[in-house]
Amino acid sequence: MNFIETDIPDVKIIEPIAHGDDRGYFMETFRENVFHRACGKTRFVQENQSLSQQGVLRGLHYQLNSPQGKLVRAISGKIFDVAIDLRRSSSSYGSWVGTVLSDENRHQLWIPEGFAHGFFTLSQSALISYKCTNYYHPESDRCIRWDDQTIAISWPIPKKAIPKISEKDENGLSFLHAETFA
Repeated sequence: MNFIETDIPDVKIIEPIAHGDDRGYFMETFRENVFHRACGKTRFVQENQSLSQQGVLRGLHYQLNSPQGKLVRAISGKIFDVAIDLRRSSSSYGSWVGTVLSDENRHQLWIPEGFAHGFFTLSQSALISYKCTNYYHPESDRCIRWDDQTIAISWPIPKKAIPKISEKDENGLSFLHAETFA
């Protein structure tokens, strides 16, 4: 696996190495000892999967009192995946990183604890899987608006298109009013 640095040092793009021939391919999507060397020692306790149609935007989600690190990948389809640093003690506080994850590039995004996460579906549909370092804790669940002007994410949304979002995401807080991490 190759670990690609991003503008936020703790967030990594992971490029698995696929071994293929005319039958298809094989690749490791996770190897604990290699991951620990590149991203730090962590333990995954939950794995989630979501299916989204084209134009769906999910996020920006995080858990305040039970933060989750996430290892995200697109099993099928294509998304623009985003991580926002919510650690007030970090030099990259309020900064974001975005990358395309797809079944074609096979990239994954490592988002450590202390970050919000969201994605926009670029393909007709996308099946996403993500490993989490903590269990879902509804009382800790928080949401920042996807279109927050302070964060100013450059979403690849076509002009005049309106992303499909949930009621929860529609009611997300502004970055300036959101609870963040120490």
